Amino acid sequence: MSGYATQIAAILIINIVAAYSAYMPLACGQLNLGIAGFMAIGAYTSAILSGHGFALGISIIGGGGASTIAGLAVSIPVLRARGIYLTIATLAFSEVVAAVLLNVNALGGASGLVVADHMSVAPMFAAMVIVLAAVAWLSSTRFGLCMTAIRNDGRGTAVFGVRVRRVEVAALTIGAGFAGVAGALYAHHFNYLEAQHFNVLLSTYAVLYALLGGLQTPFGPLIGAIIFTLVPEFLRSTDQWRYVGFGVCIVLLMLLRPEGLLTRRLIHELPFRRRLA
Repeated sequence: MSGYATQIAAILIINIVAAYSAYMPLACGQLNLGIAGFMAIGAYTSAILSGHGFALGISIIGGGGASTIAGLAVSIPVLRARGIYLTIATLAFSEVVAAVLLNVNALGGASGLVVADHMSVAPMFAAMVIVLAAVAWLSSTRFGLCMTAIRNDGRGTAVFGVRVRRVEVAALTIGAGFAGVAGALYAHHFNYLEAQHFNVLLSTYAVLYALLGGLQTPFGPLIGAIIFTLVPEFLRSTDQWRYVGFGVCIVLLMLLRPEGLLTRRLIHELPFRRRLA
């Protein structure tokens, strides 16, 4: 695999994991724009652990664990808000994390932080598969059904005895953990961190991958991240016009398929599903 293909593959893997960090709260109807902040926590924690001699796998798990704890600490007060207020609160959290990292000299500050250990694409792919398997399993459990029910009708779900707030906190916390893993993978593949990288645009893209791929199945974010990571690369030959083409593709998709690319109906209409039936 060429160097260019390797970098695209690494970026794609990171984007897929980040898409699932956005998917978990979205599956409960909550829009989280703090994904970049959780990615930054995971990235810097993993980099620090690696710099202190911890094994690469332990460092990545530590990064995911740190962002999970941060997600739990943030979700309990933040999820008291609803709608746009929740979105603004998570965005504010991400900006606070970036500002802290930018001003702490021990973490590199504005100069950035060099990461010790390097991670190749193969173990990154293995980590992505684990995340995908975890999301697929969660979606098949009662917890997954509760998330879908809350997204469709939160008050109605509460009537049937589901502890809505507890499920929402768990979904945002798990998503924060996935974001930390994505940040750790980024840190150890590119071996350099800048606080400026973890901005609102990073969170927005992660949310777009999940929304445009579709929230009805756990494989929607996978499809969304693959397509909307690779399409700009395929349009690279058009120079600056590729951003126009990419924007047109998104607008057309939202007009023609507002529920996302992958829906339950589409899956049931696949030829091999009909033959099995």
